[in-house]
Amino acid sequence: MKRTVNLGSRTIEYNLEYKRVKNLNLRIKPDCSIHVSANKRVSVKEIEAFIRIKADFILKAIEKFEKQVPKEKNKYFDEGKVKEVIHEICKKVYPAFESRGIKYPVIKFRKMVSQWGSCNYAKGIITFNTSLMFAPYECIEYVVIHEFCHFLQPNHSKLFYAEVEKLCPNHKMLSNRLKDIKLR
Repeated sequence: MKRTVNLGSRTIEYNLEYKRVKNLNLRIKPDCSIHVSANKRVSVKEIEAFIRIKADFILKAIEKFEKQVPKEKNKYFDEGKVKEVIHEICKKVYPAFESRGIKYPVIKFRKMVSQWGSCNYAKGIITFNTSLMFAPYECIEYVVIHEFCHFLQPNHSKLFYAEVEKLCPNHKMLSNRLKDIKLR
């Protein structure tokens, strides 16, 4: 339920949700919405006293979120084109793996929220995130190499990164560039 409380000269709105919790929980989201969850036995008076105690924290968080300007995602390719680009890169890097006895994998695409690609080495499938359309070509190339290297080392060990390094010496820099692109 929506409620309001005065914090000095400012009136804020918060969403109160009663749950089976032991403590009062306060969350301020990037959209500046304030959410409080509390046990049914806690009175509104106690909740609002808690909010007033946290006033400095709440107002600073709101101010921080208001100052943040969402970064515009730079779209390098449309979804159809990025799939073509990934297929082309796969064909380009495959000979380095074919010579080591790796069969050409099934290439799939889907929207992912926490990774750029995944490799099911046992089934011979690599799945790429369609959000790679927001990455420059050289970063996509790194992701392709990274996923292909999982057929040689199905983990993220030193040996795995040694394999990646052979084909992509600047992989650390490219990995950091990908971190700047928000998946969500």
